[in-house]
Amino acid sequence: VPVPKITLIVGGSHGAGNYGMCGRAYDPRFLFTWPNSRISVMGGPQAASVLSTVKSDQLEKETGVRMSTEETVEFERPILEKYDEEGSPYYSTARLWDDGIIQIEDTRRVL
Repeated sequence: VPVPKITLIVGGSHGAGNYGMCGRAYDPRFLFTWPNSRISVMGGPQAASVLSTVKSDQLEKETGVRMSTEETVEFERPILEKYDEEGSPYYSTARLWDDGIIQIEDTRRVL
């Protein structure tokens, strides 16, 4: 008996977890999100940390000096802002990456 795959993102859905929990790549019949959900390739803090580490290592290799804490915070700020904006369920649904946002109290009726 074929069972429809329906995905509902209720919290954070990042990276491999998105795929493993029946993200778009696994072709669910429907993929809905809640207004408080987040979706991205990886979490913003993780991405910012990786990029600032790479930048600091590169700077140290070129100049012998690592980025200061203040420079790291300033470097990470736009990355975190971008992930915050683009991780929004409204951002993803506006690009038709899902089948819509369900208000939490309407979930049972919609599904």
